[in-house]
Amino acid sequence: MELALQSSGKNGLLACPECDLLLHAREAPAGSAAKCPRCGCTLYKGGRRGLEYAIALHVTALVLFIMANSFKFITFKLEGRENASTLISGVFEFAKQDLWVLAIVVFCASIAFPLVKILTTLYVIVPVHLGRVPPHGGRVFRFVEMLSPWAMMEVFLLGVIVAYVKLIDLATLDLGPAIFSFGALIFVLAAGESAIERREVWNALGPSEGKIGDSRSQRSIHYSCHSCGFLLFGSHKDGHEPHCPRCATHLHYRKPNSLTRTWALLMTAIVLYIPANVFPVMTVISFGKGQPDTILSGVFALIDAGMWPLAAIVFFASITVPVLKIIGLIYILISVERGSNWRPRDRTFLYRVIEQVGRWSMIDVFMISILIALVKLGAIATIEPGVGATSFAGVVIITMIASHSFDSRLIWDRLEPTHVRH
Repeated sequence: MELALQSSGKNGLLACPECDLLLHAREAPAGSAAKCPRCGCTLYKGGRRGLEYAIALHVTALVLFIMANSFKFITFKLEGRENASTLISGVFEFAKQDLWVLAIVVFCASIAFPLVKILTTLYVIVPVHLGRVPPHGGRVFRFVEMLSPWAMMEVFLLGVIVAYVKLIDLATLDLGPAIFSFGALIFVLAAGESAIERREVWNALGPSEGKIGDSRSQRSIHYSCHSCGFLLFGSHKDGHEPHCPRCATHLHYRKPNSLTRTWALLMTAIVLYIPANVFPVMTVISFGKGQPDTILSGVFALIDAGMWPLAAIVFFASITVPVLKIIGLIYILISVERGSNWRPRDRTFLYRVIEQVGRWSMIDVFMISILIALVKLGAIATIEPGVGATSFAGVVIITMIASHSFDSRLIWDRLEPTHVRH
């Protein structure tokens, strides 16, 4: 539903995080979502089951996480030999081969960040449910929000599926209890997150509005916290932009040097994308003979095996998405620099899609971490990661940072002012 533009009691004002339009908020009915009438951004949803339900799901997720890291993940059997892997085995294999960047990326995205996210969420929502504010609750919940794009368990699971398909015709694979716990963890945690209305949690952690200086000054502007949505009204003081009193984020009218930083990151990603596709991401060594695989040759291998749907997913995630993400961001940057007024809502939607899909390109890196942990049978069969994998991981991470560095509110700054809608 569209946001009602009449003030409703204590709900007060909020600013759209994508176009900065000021709006009066109200409660959203169950099963509906409040959206910005200007850019279409979903601001919050109504009809959530409440924090008690979210707490139960997060505790369940914690138990499933422990199980997923305690038991066997997959067992690989070939020529009378077998090798069992755990969730962290790929991290150790990357570290053994001095590929520390890949080891850290896989460890953080599949193990560390999900665990920290579960624990920090519980740290905040349990006291809030009891009517209390936890110490440094705003800072901690901001950290939860920041971690969300980098906890990639669902992407890791898709990488496991691709690795399974690649090996199933070559050897016997036994799925351990850890992989079922991991799959259940993804669904339970997703349900737990959807049960939390973040705006309500933020309002419980502190006020949603404040003032500095002279709010009636001609230079008066509003600062909108990109982390928690706190609104601060007052006169702008050059070189002394304030901190958010709710989550301690340094507030900026617009992200500083947004265009310059995004351009620099995009150029870096473009440079890395060349070796990521030219050099092999892994080499399959069987009876002393090596067969290097690039990202594209891996797609062709899936096609040759008759796995068209999986080949299409890998091609889209590992080749199409990075290219389209780079092209899309370049287009948005150029349009903002030229002061274009053309279809700002569509450009904002394009930016929204770019932010959401970029993480799925990590499939190949996760697939390699599974393969090198399973296929290590000496002269019979071994898989070694290639330098292309490190470059490709760099492309994914840098493009994600680039999209985060861009301030979508710049798309709207040359159009109508961010006044309160009535």
